[in-house]
Amino acid sequence: MKPMYEKVLPTENSSWRYWLYALDDIPFNWHYHPEYEICLTLNSRGQRYIGDNIANYDDLDLVLLGPKLPHTWCSKSLIEPGQHLTYVAQLPTQWIEAVAQMPELHSLGDLLAKSKRGVAFSRATAEAARARFVSMADASPMQRLIWLLEILQFMVDDSTARPISSDGYAPASFPDSATEKIDKVIAYIHKHYTSDLCAEQMASLAHMSTNHFHRFFKQRTEQTFTEYVNQLRIGKACSLLLTTDLPISTVSYRCGFNNISNFNRRFLQLKRFTPREFKRNYHQG
Repeated sequence: MKPMYEKVLPTENSSWRYWLYALDDIPFNWHYHPEYEICLTLNSRGQRYIGDNIANYDDLDLVLLGPKLPHTWCSKSLIEPGQHLTYVAQLPTQWIEAVAQMPELHSLGDLLAKSKRGVAFSRATAEAARARFVSMADASPMQRLIWLLEILQFMVDDSTARPISSDGYAPASFPDSATEKIDKVIAYIHKHYTSDLCAEQMASLAHMSTNHFHRFFKQRTEQTFTEYVNQLRIGKACSLLLTTDLPISTVSYRCGFNNISNFNRRFLQLKRFTPREFKRNYHQG
């Protein structure tokens, strides 16, 4: 089965992506991406597909996946009432491989090399990683990075870590015209986020119907088109609020919002503070 290309978008103000999935089930979604991925699956059991390996998984399943390694999980049941929880850290290849060139992190380079086949870790390592992942939820970007490095250290120190795919396995090259389309759309959004953007316009750019584009964008980025645009604009607004003395109305306009009410509502929704509170709290801190 041909895996689907997934576009990974870094977390705001970060070089990498941190995310928590809380799902009623984990559907089969065979996919790949150019980034390394740390994946911790909790409160779930089912089957895990990585490269040419199919295996059962249970609670506290922690793995490290190399670039373009096809993978998916498919849940069978919950362990406790609630939801299936999956923490992920997705690390751009060029960035983390450059970090691993530091003399202090030489052993990390060895771990990254092993991850080309996928690496599974012990329950003890997964427990330690869970504590860091949970703490990341409300942490600053710098603190998240520190805890990411701690998780990688736990992995390096795990003498029981084991490869997942078979010896000699290497991901195939998967030509996919959708890769070019989603990259083209994302680049356009970043260049024109201060202007009016609509799904019909993006659909035309990608040579799709509007309905198809909505499904395509959500499938490839795990966000709706509107969610992505709002998140980008609010991230730009945060930067202006913290680095300039521009009035909030001016910040709103410069970040693509047509009215201040909509800007305030979206800001509160994403940041849990009004723009004024956000700026005041930062300067007080």
